[in-house]
Amino acid sequence: MFDLTAFQRDCLYVIAGLDEPKGLAVMDELEEYYESDINAGRLYPNLDELVDKGLVEKHQQDRRTNAYVPTRRGKREIEARAEWKAEQLEAEAEPPADD
Repeated sequence: MFDLTAFQRDCLYVIAGLDEPKGLAVMDELEEYYESDINAGRLYPNLDELVDKGLVEKHQQDRRTNAYVPTRRGKREIEARAEWKAEQLEAEAEPPADD
């Protein structure tokens, strides 16, 4: 996940948190989080990048609508990121060692 942009990571988290969301559902969640409009020209290329990296699968629901689901790898990457963040926060919270 280290090679993803923050926006791509957020897309992955949103997809993992919803039940096979369509692109518009992902967009709505991100707009709520960012408190600003997300245009399709920004969203869909980033979703395609997640698909290309093997983190997300794209399923065609009809001719104009795709649904997205995290792959096993995508879920593992989310878990690994959560563990890494927890480790960083623990290290930050530890008092300095006495010398």
